[in-house]
Amino acid sequence: MIKRLKVLSLFVFSFVALMACEPNNPFQTGPVYDEAGNLAIDREKIDAYLDTARIDSLYRIHDPSGVVVIVQEEGTGTRPTSGTVVYSDYVGSLITDGSVFDTTIEQVAIDNDIWVENRVYTIFSFVVGSGNVIRGWDFGFRRLRPGSKAVMIIPSPLAYRDQTSNARIPANSVLRFDIDFYGID
Repeated sequence: MIKRLKVLSLFVFSFVALMACEPNNPFQTGPVYDEAGNLAIDREKIDAYLDTARIDSLYRIHDPSGVVVIVQEEGTGTRPTSGTVVYSDYVGSLITDGSVFDTTIEQVAIDNDIWVENRVYTIFSFVVGSGNVIRGWDFGFRRLRPGSKAVMIIPSPLAYRDQTSNARIPANSVLRFDIDFYGID
C-alpha cells in the first residue's frame, strides 16, 4: 500500500510539473505584461513631453524606476520611507492631452467635469510601500520632503499598465500628478 502511494504521488507530482512547463498550460490566463518594453517606450514619451512642457522647477529627479519628480518648492524634514503615512493633495492628468482624470480638490473636479456627488474631497493619505496606491507614488514620494510642491511623471508600468477599467485613463498611459505634499506620520 505504501509503495502504491509513493508511485501515485510521484505520478501526480510529475504530471503537475509537466503541465507547468507545457506551452498550452491551462493556468496561464493571457500574455505576460512587458514591463521593460513599456518602460522603454514610456521613457521616450516622457523625454518628448519634458522637452516641450513648461514646468517651473528647482530641480528634477530622474529616479531609476522611471519616475520623474520635478520639485517646484522644496519642503523640509525627513523623506518618507516604507511604512510612513503621507498626506497630500493632487491633480492627476494625462501627459498626452492634459485631461484631468482625478483630484482631491473639489473645485478642480468641478472645473474639469469629473466631480462626483457623494465623494468627499479632502487631503489624501496613504502608507508608503503598502500597495494601496500605484507603484510610481511609492518611488516619487520617497524623493520628496514634507512641504514640497512637485510634479510627478509616472510611466505606465508603475501606474495602471494596460488596464482599461477607467474610461478616463487609456491603457498604457503616462500620468502626471501635481502634488502638494503636506506632511507625514
